[in-house]
Amino acid sequence: MHPFRKPLATLTAALSLVACGPQESPPPETPAAVEDSRTPAQREAERTPYALDEAFAQAAREFDVPVDLLKAYAYAETRWEMVKGHEEFPGLSPAHGLMALRGSQVSEGARLTGRTEEAVRTEPEANIRAAAALLSAYADELQVDRSDVGAWAPAAVKLSGISNPDAQTQFVHQSVYSVMREGAVAHTPDGQVAVSLSPAEVEARFASPGVQAMAAGPDYAASIWRPSSNYNARPAGTDISMVVIHTCEGGYSGCWSWQVNPDSDVSAHYTVNESGSEITQLLRETDRGWHVAASYDCTLNGNVSCGLNGSSVNNFSVGIEHAGYASQSSFPAGQIDASAKLTCDITRDRTVVRDSYHIVAHGRLQPYNRTDPGPNWPWTTYINKVKSYCGDTTSSTIIDSNNANNDTSKYYVELAGTSWVSSTNVGGYYGSGYYVAPTAAVSEPVTFWFNLPAAATKTVDGWWTSATDRSTEAPFNVFNASGTKLGTVYVNQQTGGGNWNTLGTFNFSAGWNKVQVSRWTGAAGYVVADAVRIR
Repeated sequence: MHPFRKPLATLTAALSLVACGPQESPPPETPAAVEDSRTPAQREAERTPYALDEAFAQAAREFDVPVDLLKAYAYAETRWEMVKGHEEFPGLSPAHGLMALRGSQVSEGARLTGRTEEAVRTEPEANIRAAAALLSAYADELQVDRSDVGAWAPAAVKLSGISNPDAQTQFVHQSVYSVMREGAVAHTPDGQVAVSLSPAEVEARFASPGVQAMAAGPDYAASIWRPSSNYNARPAGTDISMVVIHTCEGGYSGCWSWQVNPDSDVSAHYTVNESGSEITQLLRETDRGWHVAASYDCTLNGNVSCGLNGSSVNNFSVGIEHAGYASQSSFPAGQIDASAKLTCDITRDRTVVRDSYHIVAHGRLQPYNRTDPGPNWPWTTYINKVKSYCGDTTSSTIIDSNNANNDTSKYYVELAGTSWVSSTNVGGYYGSGYYVAPTAAVSEPVTFWFNLPAAATKTVDGWWTSATDRSTEAPFNVFNASGTKLGTVYVNQQTGGGNWNTLGTFNFSAGWNKVQVSRWTGAAGYVVADAVRIR
């Protein structure tokens, strides 16, 4: 039986190995990267940190392929980012590079261009040349008029690997050729043009989508109903209690069409496109989808809902796929916004708790072979949006250890020194992980900054993961905007993990206040800096 339908014993065993994994001694990770402090604009720029216009032009000339088609195809698939290739759907090979080449495309592209498969997967120019060579070979096979850009549409479809006719039509007209008509540009982090595509009047020589009425999804009116047969019934008496966030590891059209294919044996309940302008509903929320191939283990999820241990996650969850990749540097604001509205609707209708343990990453629940939606999914912003759309009233600010989860114009995290490492080694962390470092008589704190428009009295809470190698006196130093220390709170991080722990109430001033997690303490062990809440 397919593992998405019923997790195999080997999967359960793998989860057990993860749950019983090592603590932080010694920490296995490399030092936390400086780019964690990037602003959203910087993260977007770093999607394509190199100038590639000439690489596209050279490949187009070498293989007699329209350069605009090459650029538009790459933008439609990856928004010009070198994706690293992760599996999301069994049977669908991971995508690689700017052109999202998969499986045999990598080996054939390498053969046609005289490069290694590793180069095709990891080097931008080699990846572009391989895609151009493949498109050229398809053009010969399909007898394409090379002088007519619109005539190349069937070759682009063949390269995409999409087999569903409706998805092929959408991919051609609403993705690749739409990009050519509208144009696009990407800049490097230093402001130089990375890739540019000027708007052009071009129409694809491919079956027109025509005008057809699309039924709305049965549970979410803002979605399109594209029903999949890949589902079964939830166990009797099982309540929906979680929403699982996925990335497709590919583009939108290929994503929903793979799930409606009865031979794929996979399905989430919804798929959100790259811009957030379209959502597909594939299953009724009451149906059991096949989107997580793992049994639940509460130690991976903050020791929440431990009564579900051993049960397939599919039994009690609703899955949302998002066009894109776990490796990508940022997610479009429109996609995050549309998804948050959808998740609000699901949680409201199904009475799901709106927090990071009930709106959860696929990779957290299935860590042995999944990472989606990846480290740059903006968790704090996302859950705050979900709560806002559902009318939840809250005056609290949560500052996560990963700035991808923070609104850095209002609150952010800053590291000092090189001893802190980014970790997910011990379950119960907030957001997408935490920082950990051994105690030492040095001033190298993790600083959680937050801006107050006016002076206010606020309560400060801390979140950490607990283990026996933790310090019993981890210092939390609290400062106001003028730099005056308001107090130091020593906490025993061997206990209290996976929960908010109140540190105290303090009188803060207007401006940038801060809470610092310090390594400087007499109690040996490891100190964890995970998240701080101001309320």
